[in-house]
Amino acid sequence: QVQLVESGGGLVQPGGSLRLSCAVSRSIFSINDMGWYRQAPGKQRELVARFISGATIKYADSVKGRFTISRDNAKNTVYLQMNTLKPEDTAVYYCAAEVTGWTYWGQGTQVTVSS
Repeated sequence: QVQLVESGGGLVQPGGSLRLSCAVSRSIFSINDMGWYRQAPGKQRELVARFISGATIKYADSVKGRFTISRDNAKNTVYLQMNTLKPEDTAVYYCAAEVTGWTYWGQGTQVTVSS
């Protein structure tokens, strides 16, 4: 069983920044596929940013140049730095990790971008 706990969400004005954290209950050193997804009200969950096969990173087109995913293997934590936030970034953000063929999800953290 792998547990993921997101934190760092909140209310921010357009143009502002937030950093999300995802703490994982086991070592992430060998987890190659993990990342961030989001789900806005009435919409499907979508990819935001993801590590694929360790070092390769994939970003959604809508966040390229604004969001940065990173990981600290020593802290078993994955981060999502979000800059120049827009109202359309408002969503619940989820962390996910694929371990031995199973995808584990966190409970999500709300990000609201509004003036």
